[in-house]
Amino acid sequence: MPKFNWEARTKTGGTQKGVIEAATVEVVEAQLKKYGFTNISIKAESKGIGFKLPKFGGGGKIETKDLVVFTRQFATMIDSGLPLVQCLDILSNQQENKTFKEILGKVKESVESGSTFADALAKHPKAFDQLFVNLVAAGEIGGILDTILNRLAAYIEKAMKLKKQIKGAMVYPITIMSIAVIVVGVILVFVIPTFAKMFADFGGELPAPTKIVIALSNFLSKYIVVIIAAFYGLVWLIKKYYATPVGQKNIDRWALKAPIAGPLIRKVAVAKFTRTLGTMVSSGVPIMDGLEIVAKTAGNKIVEEAIYAVRQAISEGKTMAEPLAACGVFPPMVVQMIAVGEATGAMDAMLNKIADFYDDEVDDAVSAMTAMMEPLLMVFLGTTVGGLVVAMYLPIFKLAGAVGG
Repeated sequence: MPKFNWEARTKTGGTQKGVIEAATVEVVEAQLKKYGFTNISIKAESKGIGFKLPKFGGGGKIETKDLVVFTRQFATMIDSGLPLVQCLDILSNQQENKTFKEILGKVKESVESGSTFADALAKHPKAFDQLFVNLVAAGEIGGILDTILNRLAAYIEKAMKLKKQIKGAMVYPITIMSIAVIVVGVILVFVIPTFAKMFADFGGELPAPTKIVIALSNFLSKYIVVIIAAFYGLVWLIKKYYATPVGQKNIDRWALKAPIAGPLIRKVAVAKFTRTLGTMVSSGVPIMDGLEIVAKTAGNKIVEEAIYAVRQAISEGKTMAEPLAACGVFPPMVVQMIAVGEATGAMDAMLNKIADFYDDEVDDAVSAMTAMMEPLLMVFLGTTVGGLVVAMYLPIFKLAGAVGG
């Protein structure tokens, strides 16, 4: 009989984990619900080393755009009065992504067998995260599933736009730096040795810049394998360190304080926090549940701890603004606007306004960073490559001057 690892929330709000031996996932879920557990996550225990042939035919990954289209279409169908199972059947049959098609088919089967829509979605965490599941659950309870799905689609679209902005900001400098490293490496390993041999045949004293470049070329040619291995070793060590709680906390703290990227990372964190929490609060999800989900999806350990501190403070009867101000992660303007939202009872609207503002702030910050980095990268590339070329032509100029004299 297979074993299943499970994680769930207890009645007191804590988290509990364990292993259960059962015939199916459904049996495990039913057993845990009897004990009063909620937000149940179940995974089959690994059976050891195995070999699996790669899948061909496409659709292995569920793209964000697939989820957005599904959510929009589902909301339209529900609003038109179509039954839930029929909606799932139609959307499953027209889905081109094979993995997503299979998941929707399983969701449909679960709903047909008596599960709620939210519980059916929760069985597929790779496609539907906790935010999606909890909002759907709130929509089912409140009878406003179509409204919730439209909010979800809007939220996912904005989150996808934010992600694209960050990726766009990173692609340009990484591309330029990669080209610079490749060009310099090719020149040092393949071009410089030819010049060095030619200069050795000429004889005479070489200029200092030329000596430095030739020495650098010799070192790189001799130790290139060691350098590449050391680079990958360093990356591996950083990943291992980041996998530890202390390492993740230290690196995430440094990321928030980094000279250029730090302010951008902070703005992204604020935009994500306010957008996610605003969507959940406006959809009827309790603030405590919303904060727990937002903390788990924060993407930064410092921000995550700050959100958990806010959640703990609220459970003790404090307002949300007080612990937000104390943690030092969120800007004063955000804290003040949330305080106003709490005082006026319009928290969801205020959070969404903050999110809209910081979405624009991220857009401006990305544009400013790109504009600033363009000339710096061009100067770096020109200086590096140009310096190598000049260093290698100095002896030729010197020889030409001697011949002319």
